[in-house]
Amino acid sequence: MKVGSTKLHYGWYIVLASFLILLLNSGARYVFGVAFKSMGSEFGWGRAALSGVFSVNMALFAIALLFTGRFYDKYGPKGVLAISSFLLSLGFVGTALCRGFWSFFVFYGIISALGFSGPSIPLVSTLVSKWFHEKKGLAVSIALSGGALGQFLLSPLSGVLVEAYGWRICFIAIGLLTLVVNLPLVFLVIRGDPHDLKLRPYGTLAKETVSGAVGGLNLSQALRTPSLWAFMTMMFICGAGDFFSTTHLVPMATDQGISTIKASMMLGWYGLLSLGGLLIAGPVADALGCRLPIMVTFGIRVFTFVLLMSEKSYWSFLSFSLVFGFTHLVTAPLTPVLASKLYGTRNLGLITGLINTLHFLGGSLMAYLGGLIFDKTQSYQLALAIMALASGTAVLWTYLIEEEAKS
Repeated sequence: MKVGSTKLHYGWYIVLASFLILLLNSGARYVFGVAFKSMGSEFGWGRAALSGVFSVNMALFAIALLFTGRFYDKYGPKGVLAISSFLLSLGFVGTALCRGFWSFFVFYGIISALGFSGPSIPLVSTLVSKWFHEKKGLAVSIALSGGALGQFLLSPLSGVLVEAYGWRICFIAIGLLTLVVNLPLVFLVIRGDPHDLKLRPYGTLAKETVSGAVGGLNLSQALRTPSLWAFMTMMFICGAGDFFSTTHLVPMATDQGISTIKASMMLGWYGLLSLGGLLIAGPVADALGCRLPIMVTFGIRVFTFVLLMSEKSYWSFLSFSLVFGFTHLVTAPLTPVLASKLYGTRNLGLITGLINTLHFLGGSLMAYLGGLIFDKTQSYQLALAIMALASGTAVLWTYLIEEEAKS
């Protein structure tokens, strides 16, 4: 008899808790883009300066993923999630109270970045993947859909708060809410591994050993495989597209006379469609493998960037939000699934941490370059062209990734 076949396996409680944690924490990531022009107007900062702070946040977040992944592998998720949740709340409240560039830089650029690194898509996807042998893609997709739903709910909510009460109240409200939701879930529900409760991953045979669940390559061995380098390059490009879009979509749209509330609603629809892509990606990967949906994703992205280069109407921005949004989280559930196939799960937190570090470094670079290019040219055309070309090359990089570990 397979584990989990007669009653609800505890792994599904992990999925639910992870869903709720990501709903607020991933949703909070998009508040910056909604408040972007309001913050710039209040302080008199150019887009390169604001994008630079966001870029530092992303870069530090990316580097912190390596440490949270290692701490997770060694100590489990509770401490990592609790400490980072506190830092995220502190960073948001501190950002709201700042009066100058350097305090803004410290609270949002540094403290919030460390806070984001714990209750994040990379760590949560790694956590959930350890609880499942079968239906791993589906389970990870459901958990990560909380982030997509959070973007759908929090982006327009943030737009309303910014318009009605100002960006500072918006940051305080979101910062405190994340802490209130996270801590009970972390201490009452989250467990790092089925073995902590003397359980096996969902879908294993009752008498089956689970050595495979804890075996695999270490980081040094994984780095000797060409697939990991192709994987990291693809994810760098993926992150560049993701965070260029979420940082600059609202400013780009409002430059064309679209209201902040309408533009933030676009970002919300972007999040809702990413939920659809996310929920489809896991089951498709379970059936057809991970490479095909990723290659299709980048093909779609080429089209969306070219669309915005050629047309900047309300309907083109809305179309971009819906179509690109559908692709936004496709790689999120597939990264731990594909990495566990190639490298096992003993060091999965560290290896996926490295892969996702490259993803968010790409996001950091392109979030900043988008603002810098605009300040220099008063246009996003060059940035859109760069992303269209890079997305095309990502199809090839994905093709070069092995689907299974070589024996």
